[in-house]
Formats: sequence, C-alpha cells, structure tokens
Amino acid sequence: MGKTLAEKIFSEHTGRDVKAGEIVLARVDIAMAQDGTGPLMINEFRELGFKEVKVPKAFLFIDHASPSPRKELSNSQKIMREFGKEMGVKVFDAGDGISHQILAERYVKPGDLVAGADSHTCTAGGLGAFGTGMGSTDVAIIFGLGQNWFKVPETIKVVVNGKLQNGVYAKDIILEIARILGSDGATYKALEFHGSCIEEMNVEDRLTISNMAVEVGAKAGLMPSDEKTREFLKKMGREEDFRELKADPDAVYETEIEIDATTLEPLVSLPHYVDNVRKVSGVEKEKIKIDQVFIGTCTNGRLQDLEIALKILEKHGKHPDVRLIVGPASRKVYMDALEKGIIKKFVELGAAVIPPGCGPCVGIHMGVLGDGERVLSTQNRNFKGRMGNPNAEIYLASPATAAATAVTGYITDPRRFI
Repeated sequence: MGKTLAEKIFSEHTGRDVKAGEIVLARVDIAMAQDGTGPLMINEFRELGFKEVKVPKAFLFIDHASPSPRKELSNSQKIMREFGKEMGVKVFDAGDGISHQILAERYVKPGDLVAGADSHTCTAGGLGAFGTGMGSTDVAIIFGLGQNWFKVPETIKVVVNGKLQNGVYAKDIILEIARILGSDGATYKALEFHGSCIEEMNVEDRLTISNMAVEVGAKAGLMPSDEKTREFLKKMGREEDFRELKADPDAVYETEIEIDATTLEPLVSLPHYVDNVRKVSGVEKEKIKIDQVFIGTCTNGRLQDLEIALKILEKHGKHPDVRLIVGPASRKVYMDALEKGIIKKFVELGAAVIPPGCGPCVGIHMGVLGDGERVLSTQNRNFKGRMGNPNAEIYLASPATAAATAVTGYITDPRRFI
C-alpha cells in the first residue's frame, strides 16, 4: 500500500514503515519557539532537568512583540537571549522577521519534520516538510531530547486544477478551502495538495496556502516538492537542500476535495470566523467601510505580495480615510523591497512601513484598532480580539483585495483595478 506525504516523512523519522493513526516516537529536524511561547518553553526545559539542546536545528524568534512595547515583554525576551547564549541556540531578534518566513528562506527542506511552539509552523509544508505547531512543553521536550511522540495523521487530498483568473490568488484558494471544510473540518489531519494549479504555483504562493492549513484544524499542509521547490531553494542559495518528494500514486486518503481554480473569485473572510467566507463581488455592494488595511504577516508578507499590492495602489492612490500599514515578513523581504524601490513608493503613498515581524496581527502593538473600527488584513486569523480589541472587526483577504480596499475605503473587488 502506498504512502501519503505525512506517512513518508514519519516513516523516515522513525526508521520504520508507519501508517496513519499510529502513535510514533519520531526524531525532529527543526524546533523553534517565539517570544509568546519561548519563555514558557525555556521554563519547562529547565523544570524537566535538561542540560543541553539536542535537536539538530533549534531556534528562538523575537517576532511577535518586536521591538518590545512593554517592560514585561522586554524581560521575557531577555530570558530568551540569555538562554540562547547559554545553550548555543540561534536567536533571531527584533527586525529579523517572522519565524516561519525565516525558516522557509534559510532552513526548511523537503522531508523535514519541523515542530514549533507556534500554530503556523505548518507554513513549512509549502516546501514539502511536515511542519506542525505544538505546545511549549512538547517543544521543550524536543529541545531536550531531539524527539517526541506524534500521531501520524489521516490525510485529506485537496486537488486544485485549472488556472486562476486575474485578481485571484493563492489566498483565495485557502479561503475557499476554509469555506468548504469549516474551521474544524480537518482537525488533527494533514492536508495534501495536488492538481495542475498547485503544480504551476511558485513556492511563495504554496507557503500562503500551507500557512493557513491550521485554520481548518489541520496539523500540516503538505505540498509535493518539485522543480518549483528547487527554483525557490536555488534562489535562497541552497539548491543542495532540494530533493523530490511526493506521495505514492496508490496512497490512501481519508477523503478528497476538488476545486476548479478557473471558477474562483476574490474572497473575503468576515468577522469573526475564518470560515465565514463570501465573494468580494457580493460584499462590495454593501459598501463596508474599512478604517485600516494591513498588508503583511507570515501569510502574505512576501516580496511578491508587496508587489501585487503596490501595483494597484501606485496607479490609483490611497483613500485619505484609510490607514495603510505594510509589514515585510523578513529582513530579506525588507531589503529586497528597498532595493526595488517598493518601500519608498509605499511611504510616498502614505503607508506606515513597520519593521519585519508579526506587527498588528497579534494585537500587541503597531496597529491596534479602536472600538467599532474595521480592518482588512492579509493575515490568517480574524477571531474577536485577535488584533488587540474585541470591539473591532477583522476581515481577511488577499494583498490585491487589500490594496483595492485601501484605494476605495470599502471592501472592493480588485479585478476592476487589474
């Protein structure tokens, strides 16, 4: 019987053939924690009596409150820096960027098992790795032992065929999946992506889709590795990390869903649930006023996302009543955008360009909303209070829809600007 990608990766990391449903002890290639989970992970690491870090690649990221807005958070981040020096763990500090983007740029390779004390560690699936979020205690155990217990998940096969029309992007595909499956439709399962649309898609777009696998409850969102993967790794200066990895033709899936990309329209997720998805063309008629637009995050803060948004805004300008915040996902993205003149153009358009990091997405600083305000964001979550104020509303969409909305001041279909 053939294997899914999840079964293949766990078989490699246990040294034996395993199948979905088994509980296995698997070695981990990469482990990480961020400044919201890192201090607890470090405390658990010490409580458990570990004296050294045994996972091959261990990282700490200061990206959620970066730079720190409060002394309490500064003290927590200080603990992380001290632990990093003591244990020889690389710490990515304020301004370096978001953990998931940095891992994709520098470290993740096809076939890796990646565990992070952050739910969007599933982003690594865009490179053919099994990336999954875990609790701080579980990650502490991985830091100390280099392995942990996992349940090999059942897999849902997602087939996306056809070509996206102008104005429709990878973000719209994952919002459509959220609409179909619901916010808990893939709980403790893996999503595995197939089809001609996925095959033609670059890794940056694949990362966007894998990033939001957890928003339907999935443990991982796995893309086969192919020539597009090789191109990305070569661009990052590490082509030697490439290997082809795909599921067997006779792999067994729990279920299968099919999406015709040619029929998709721009979509928007309305408050306060990610699966509350509607067509932008319909919502546009309601003239929902938007106070703030945020283009960035680990979902859509890559260079091509900034380019897509800028192309619309540069031609049509920003509405005077809209606050526009732009957040590059990493220092590399920021530097590339600087070299291309993208940052300068955003600033000239009236945007606030923030340092690489999570920024407003986690509701700590750099864009907390006022009571009754609405934001359209390219991030991955819109539950009540996510961006720091439970009396505000969060709408989720692609960078193109975000840019079109920043032009008009209300949720707008980007296709009329493309």
